[in-house]
Amino acid sequence: MKRLEQTPASGSQVLACTGDLLEVTLRVPDNRPGEAFFRTNLGQAAMRRREIVEHTESDIPPLARDWHDIPLRASGPGRYLARIPLLDVGWFAGKTCFLPRGSGAPEWPDGDNLIVKVGPAHAACANTLYTAFIRQFGPALQRDPRDAACRHLEQQLDARGYAVIPPSGTFRSLIRKLDTILGDLRFRIVQLLPIHPTPTTFARMGRYGSPFAGLDFLSVDPALAEFDRQATPLGQFDELIDAVHARGGRLFLDLPANHTGWASTLQIHHPEWFRRGRDNAFASPGAWGVIWADLVELDYRFPGLRAFMAEVFLFWARRGVDGFRCDAGYMIPAETWRYIVARVRDELPDTVFLLEGLGGPVAVTEQLLAEANLDWAYSELF
Repeated sequence: MKRLEQTPASGSQVLACTGDLLEVTLRVPDNRPGEAFFRTNLGQAAMRRREIVEHTESDIPPLARDWHDIPLRASGPGRYLARIPLLDVGWFAGKTCFLPRGSGAPEWPDGDNLIVKVGPAHAACANTLYTAFIRQFGPALQRDPRDAACRHLEQQLDARGYAVIPPSGTFRSLIRKLDTILGDLRFRIVQLLPIHPTPTTFARMGRYGSPFAGLDFLSVDPALAEFDRQATPLGQFDELIDAVHARGGRLFLDLPANHTGWASTLQIHHPEWFRRGRDNAFASPGAWGVIWADLVELDYRFPGLRAFMAEVFLFWARRGVDGFRCDAGYMIPAETWRYIVARVRDELPDTVFLLEGLGGPVAVTEQLLAEANLDWAYSELF
């Protein structure tokens, strides 16, 4: 018996965007009468997300209720066809089957399932991205002849144990540069380094404190805002979101969900959510043999932590953040990303997740881009 032929071929991968049309065909070489179907979970993204959330939050085993059959219509002798509109963002699979007339045994093409990855339509192309460290959008932009003298004074105070922090740029000072960034330079995405409060005394790394040592994922560093009795620091961050959107741009937020800074709100109130070493000391993450001692690593074995972090991503997405750079995302289990992405996309399906792969294994990157459903990835090693 000649083999069934599916197009796109079994085992192949298709990258598409919402609004695209997927054409699936099946050829039955001997022209036998019967019916053809495409068994898939396309079109059932809400059901898939619901099963992922129920599995994480209630330990209910996923039953693959998102799978269903789409009939293929006859388009000629031994040929069957379906055109499927791609309406949902997500990672999907499917395979055609043929049911000969008078038989109860379906026949399948050789090979694995067809994989279909559907991204948001707005991210199909021209994703030019400008990364901004807001603290530098202040006096640091202007060269001052007195800078050398200031640095000398800073060094003297550092030597005596003082924490010297220069004047900071603010959300509003970045707004004043948006016409250049989004207009003259023609970037479409403004990506912010983490905006959360950071250590300014002990465990402070760098002159400002490392932006990746966040102390509270649900707050912004007040140093990034102007003192204004009519607008809170978070309200001034909202002004930045509105200003980016008003110019036709999108705003991404760098969110280092793998760890917090030392003495963070989570470390104080939920120390059980952190990794511990053999001596029961808090563990710090690292890469390439370097340990980032100002950080403490989260432990995603705990469902409560996974639920909390999903709420963190939702908090910022609900305010208008269009996407997230997932710092050290390869260190977070794929199961956790599946859950976080499902929670966010249940409300805001066009949210983009950019995986920072750093030195992670390529196999891990592939898994996170596939079934974990992150959108893009990059690594300093690529």
